[in-house]
Amino acid sequence: MSELMQELAKQPTEKASPAPIRWRGLAFIRRSLLALCVFGQTTVASNYLMWVLPYHGGTWVEIGLVVLFALLYAWIAVGFWTAMLGFVLQLFGGDRHSLLKRHSAREIAATPLAKTAVVMPIYHEPVQRTLRGLRAVYRDIERTGQLHHFEFYILSDSRDPNVWLEEQAAWQRLCDELGADGRLFYRRRTVNLNYKSGNVADFLRRWGRRSDYMIVLDADSLLSGRTLVRMVQLMELEPRTGILQTCPNVINGQSLFARLQQFANRVYSPLFATGLAAVQMGDAAFWGHNAIIRVDAFMRHCGLRKLPGIGLFRGPIMSHDFVEAAYMGRAGYEVWLEPGLGESYEESPPTLADELTRDERWSKGNLQHLWIMLFGRKLRLAHRMAFLNGIMAYLASPLWLAFLALTTVAAAQMVLAPIDYFPEGHQALFPLWPEWRPEWAIGLALSTLALLFVPKFLAILSLLLTRQTRPFGGFIRLLLSVLVEIVISVLLAPVRMLAHSRYVLGAIFNVSLHWGGQNRTEETTWKQAILNQLPGTLVGLAWSGFALWLDPLFFFWSLPVAIPLILAAPTSVLLSRVSVGQALAAHRLLLIPEEIQPPALLLDVADESQLLPHLDGLSRFEEAILLPRLNRMHQSLARWHSSNARRESLERLTHLCLREGPAALTRNELSHLCQDKASLAWLHKEAWRSEPDSFWGRRLAFLAAAEN
Repeated sequence: MSELMQELAKQPTEKASPAPIRWRGLAFIRRSLLALCVFGQTTVASNYLMWVLPYHGGTWVEIGLVVLFALLYAWIAVGFWTAMLGFVLQLFGGDRHSLLKRHSAREIAATPLAKTAVVMPIYHEPVQRTLRGLRAVYRDIERTGQLHHFEFYILSDSRDPNVWLEEQAAWQRLCDELGADGRLFYRRRTVNLNYKSGNVADFLRRWGRRSDYMIVLDADSLLSGRTLVRMVQLMELEPRTGILQTCPNVINGQSLFARLQQFANRVYSPLFATGLAAVQMGDAAFWGHNAIIRVDAFMRHCGLRKLPGIGLFRGPIMSHDFVEAAYMGRAGYEVWLEPGLGESYEESPPTLADELTRDERWSKGNLQHLWIMLFGRKLRLAHRMAFLNGIMAYLASPLWLAFLALTTVAAAQMVLAPIDYFPEGHQALFPLWPEWRPEWAIGLALSTLALLFVPKFLAILSLLLTRQTRPFGGFIRLLLSVLVEIVISVLLAPVRMLAHSRYVLGAIFNVSLHWGGQNRTEETTWKQAILNQLPGTLVGLAWSGFALWLDPLFFFWSLPVAIPLILAAPTSVLLSRVSVGQALAAHRLLLIPEEIQPPALLLDVADESQLLPHLDGLSRFEEAILLPRLNRMHQSLARWHSSNARRESLERLTHLCLREGPAALTRNELSHLCQDKASLAWLHKEAWRSEPDSFWGRRLAFLAAAEN
C-alpha cells in the first residue's frame, strides 16, 4: 500500500483532531498493575524453581531452565491476570470506560449514520456459502431500516476461472434476488499483489472516497444489522476512534474439533476479551475482520511498505492487521476492542490439520512483526506489546520444547553422571550439595496448571452468577462440557507445541519443512492423520522410552507430554468426525446459545437454497460458454482487447478450446478467454454449432438430457 500513501500525501491535510485523550492515565494504572502482578508472580515462581533444582541454579543447564521457565510462566500469567480482571469487571456490569458505556442507549440510537462500505475480500472460497452469508448480512441490515447508508463490495483475488466465473454468476443472481443493483458490487483483481492488504488497498484507490467508514468481513464472517448500525453510530460519536473491533463468536461447528473451538470461544472469551479491552483501552489491536475502520484516516496513515530486511523480514507484510492498528495509533487515532458489541460471528477450521495449516501461515506473519516491533518508528508501547503478544503465541512453543529438552539433559546428568559438588564457578573450599525436593516440584507444577485452568472455572462461575448457564444446556452439562474441553485441550497442547515449533524454525530459517500432506476435507482420514502425526508419535515414543530407561520417576513426569504425542493420529481422526460432534450435541454437550435460540441472521445463513444452481457434470467454464443467459452476463463483465498481438493470441486459444475442449488450455489461458468479450461471444456461437461427436457437441447433448 506504499503507492497509496504517496498518492494520498498529495491530498489536503485532514481536519484537526478533537479534544485531548482522557483515558490514558487509567490505562497506565491498569497496565502497571498487570505488569506488577505478572512480574511479581513470575519472580516468586522462578525463585521457587531455583530451590527445587538440585544445584539451585548453580549450573548452566539449571540457569537455562530458570530463564525458559520465567519466560513461559510470565506468558501464561498475562493470560491469567487478564482473565481475572475480566471476571471482576463482569461482576460489576462491564468496564464503564468502554465506548459503549460512555454513551446511553438513547444517545446512540439517536445518532444519524454515515455512508459505510461493507467489504468482503475473498480468495477461492466456497462461493455458495460465502454469498449466502453476505445475503444474510444484507437482509439483516435491511430489517433495521438503514440499508440506504450501506454499500457492499465483494473483492475477489481468485485465480481459477471455474471459481471466479461462479463468483460472478452468483453475485449477479444475488443482485437480482435482493434488488441490489447499484448497491452490491463485485470486483476481481487480475493481478494478485500483496495478499489481502493489497486487495483492500486496490478497493480504497478505486472507491475509498465514496464512504466514511469501511466494515471488513472475512468470507466466513457475519455481523448482525443491529451491530453494524451501532458500530457506525459509535464511530460518529467518537471522532478520535480510527478502528473499532468486535469480538467474534465462533459458530456453525459440525465436527467435534469445531464444536470444541466454538464452545471454548463462547464460554471463555468474554472473560479474556473484557480484561484485554480494559487493559488496552484505546490502544487495542485490529484482527483484520469484523471491525469498522475510519476510511480517511486509514488511507492516510495505514499504508504498508515492504519490509527491508532479509529472509522472513523482507517483502510484503503477511499479517497486516496488527500493523495497521499500530499505524493508526501512531497517527493519533484510537483503536478499541468492544466486547459488548454482540452478534459478531466467524467459523472455526473443521479439523486439527486445517487449524495447523492456518497456523503455519499465521506464525510467519506474526514473526515478521518482530522487525516492526523493534524498528518501527514512533509506535506506541502498547502496540509494540501487542506485537510481542502475537509473537509469543507461536514462539512459546519452541521455548517449551527447549525447556523439555533441558529437563531431559538435567535428568540424564543426575542419573548418568557422578554428583558434582563443585559445578561451574564454585570454589573447592565451598562445595554445593545437591538437594532433591520432588514434593516442591509437584507444588510448582500444580500452581502453574492453576494459571491455565482457573480462568476456565471462573468463566463457569461468571455464567452462574449472571444466570446464563441455561443457554449452554444448564449448569451440570456446562460443567461436563468444560471438563471435556479441558481433557482434549491437554491432549492437543503437545501436538500444537511440536507443530508450532517446526513452523517457527521454518520461518526463522526461511525454509518450509513438510511432514506430510495437510487435510483439506471436512474429516481427516487415518492415512492423512498417520502421515501428519507420525513424526510427533515417534518423538513421543522415543522420549518416553528414554525416560523409562533413565529413571521411573522421570518417565512418569514425561507422560503428560508423551502420551498426547503418541495418540496424536487417533486424536486427530476422532476430532474431525462430524458424527461425534452431533452425538455430543444430541446429549446437549458443548452447546452454545446460538444453537438453542439462533438469531434471524443465522437462520438466514441456514437457508441453503442455491444462489446459482449447478448442473453436475458441467464445469462452471462450460456453463459460461453454453448457457445463453450466463454467457451474456459474463460478456457484460469482460473487456474488448483491440491490440493485434492480443487478438491473435486469443483467437488461437479460442480455436484450440473449440476443437479440443477446455482441458487443452491452462488455467491462465482459460482466464484470458473469460476476460475477453469477443472470445466468450465467439465460443458460445461456435459451440452451439458443433458436430454431435465433438467435445462441445457431447456437452450440448448432456445439457439437453439434464434439462429433460
